[in-house]
Amino acid sequence: MIRATVFYPSGEGRFDMEYYLNSHIPLAERLLKPYGLIRAEVDKGIAGGGPGEAAPFATIAYMIFENMEGLTKGMAAHDAEMAADVKNFTDLKPFFQISEILR
Repeated sequence: MIRATVFYPSGEGRFDMEYYLNSHIPLAERLLKPYGLIRAEVDKGIAGGGPGEAAPFATIAYMIFENMEGLTKGMAAHDAEMAADVKNFTDLKPFFQISEILR
């Protein structure tokens, strides 16, 4: 399985969690399920590793796919539509990572 992870850093900037959970994630699920999206998960950062330390990321989203081919095809088909929706919930610059799930 493949995990696409999107990290939205904490700090200065706007992030509308309600819109993200109720509009953007359902949009991504609807568009990407035909390409093998198994599930999407969202974490809200609440603390860092040390006492009183802030979370380095405000939000982290995970999208689990059956395989890399499905992820690649789904993103090629719908990346522009999903990217156009980003302005509706944030002005933060996200970081992306694609990983193979080993366990």
